[in-house]
Amino acid sequence: MLAVTVVYAAPGVEAAVSLTLPDSATVADAVGASGLIEQWQLNRAAIAFAIYGQRVDPSVPLRDGDRIELTRPLLIDAKSARHARAARRKHPP
Repeated sequence: MLAVTVVYAAPGVEAAVSLTLPDSATVADAVGASGLIEQWQLNRAAIAFAIYGQRVDPSVPLRDGDRIELTRPLLIDAKSARHARAARRKHPP
């Protein structure tokens, strides 16, 4: 058996579910068993998955102790955000 944790965070939300799953479990199995997608009414098509910050496919087999993260789509590209902040610092309103 594997002990894993599935987590989801958003503004105002921090959720973590600890699970014990069979040795053959995948990321998809853990996410489904966690119930977090249903609980927070997440758009399944917009959610991606990561294990300790590294993007993974739902079919990836799990290892004992894995932390599966449900990741939301970015609202703005990080590089674009840095450029916008730098421009505001150079030319304040």
